Amino acid sequence: MEYRKAVFIDKDGTLIPNIPYNVDPEKITLSTKASDGLIKLQNSGFLLIIVTNQSGVAKGLFKEKELEKVRNKIETLCIADNIQLSGFYFCPHHPHGVVHQYAIACKCRKPSEGLLLKAAKDLTIDLTKSWMIGDILNDVEAGNRAGCRSILLNNGNETEWKNGNYREPAYIARNIPEAAEYILNTSNYGKYNSKDLLVAH
Repeated sequence: MEYRKAVFIDKDGTLIPNIPYNVDPEKITLSTKASDGLIKLQNSGFLLIIVTNQSGVAKGLFKEKELEKVRNKIETLCIADNIQLSGFYFCPHHPHGVVHQYAIACKCRKPSEGLLLKAAKDLTIDLTKSWMIGDILNDVEAGNRAGCRSILLNNGNETEWKNGNYREPAYIARNIPEAAEYILNTSNYGKYNSKDLLVAH
């Protein structure tokens, strides 16, 4: 069995600008220059997979089925830039939700690693050769817990800055192209080590 490598990408605030609880496709755009980085990763053999918390379902703000049109819009935008997404995994749960069936403490809501583990099983992914990119430390933790290396996009969306196990990113970048450059340089030059814990200026 041949295992593949992937880059897991958070949706809101990372792949697309963050509009809280938005499911209107007309308001969805890709983040500035995101496609430039994604194309380079794709051309280097990485699968591109969205992993996203969607607690709006549990909170009764929108129906789970409405996420299908969100996925379709993002895929359409990516295809227009010659980018192929390999998966769209979301968690609809929240322990304090108001919709009973979704109001649970699950194993898929980031910072838990469940979404990444499911994608890895579905798509035969080697998590040790894979990466997570997200705009908050919960994304970093989810990636690290899954066995990936993680990159934090420091674009102002992390507000808590809570330290802890698994919450140290391998790199802090300003945007997806910069994250992609680091991933490709690190992958090309071999084994990761603690000296690679750099911060972008």
